[in-house]
Amino acid sequence: MVKRIRELVRQRPRFGYRRITELLKREGWRVNPKRIYRLWRQEDLKVPKRRRKRRSMGSSVNACHCRRAEHPDHVWTWDFIFDRTTSGSALKWLSIVDEYTRECLALKVDRSITSEDVIDTLAELFAMRGVPQHIRSDNGPEFIAQAIRRWTEQLSIETLYIEPGSPWENGYAESFHSRFREELLALEEFESLAAARKLTMAWKEDYNHYRPHSSLGYATPVEFAARCCSSVRATPSLQNSSGITQPLLS
Repeated sequence: MVKRIRELVRQRPRFGYRRITELLKREGWRVNPKRIYRLWRQEDLKVPKRRRKRRSMGSSVNACHCRRAEHPDHVWTWDFIFDRTTSGSALKWLSIVDEYTRECLALKVDRSITSEDVIDTLAELFAMRGVPQHIRSDNGPEFIAQAIRRWTEQLSIETLYIEPGSPWENGYAESFHSRFREELLALEEFESLAAARKLTMAWKEDYNHYRPHSSLGYATPVEFAARCCSSVRATPSLQNSSGITQPLLS
């Protein structure tokens, strides 16, 4: 078992003993967190610590801590993240995440992504799973473009723009990008756009179907979404967070 634990730690260096325990259970091992923690200490395994900056909460009424999703497809969040190929060419990713289920709905990578590309990506998602009630984003030019604003208004989607210069108000996107950077961008070198697309697709599949989330009771996003679909979906309007039960960020 120790050998398998070390293999999993090499594959997922940002996972702690609790997530490794969950992965072992899924493989059929009869284990519990206490036992894995003892082996973890015995083998001197550690997760590199991240340094976090202190931030005050933003005051925008559209911040994720003020207006929270209450069911699947209630609030989606979108944002961009950047990297480069080994030859120095720019790479740009558009991520779209369901804030309630944590599902990564889209993870598009290209040399550049325009507001028209954003609309095309959204249109594909709407055709597959319907239209969300709200979409949260920062004030990037692609998101505040007139074409996108008119289009979302026609579909009765309320856009929740966070306060400028306050990325933590879009905390679900920030959390997702933190995982994406640590688990893919920091570990892989992209020789080409095609290579970036291939690795991105594989990571998205793993994230949605195999990565347990502590905030979802160690279910994967797809598993959690399936549980939600088995119950009747309510459609309340967004409220202040004081009266809402919502999974915390993972």
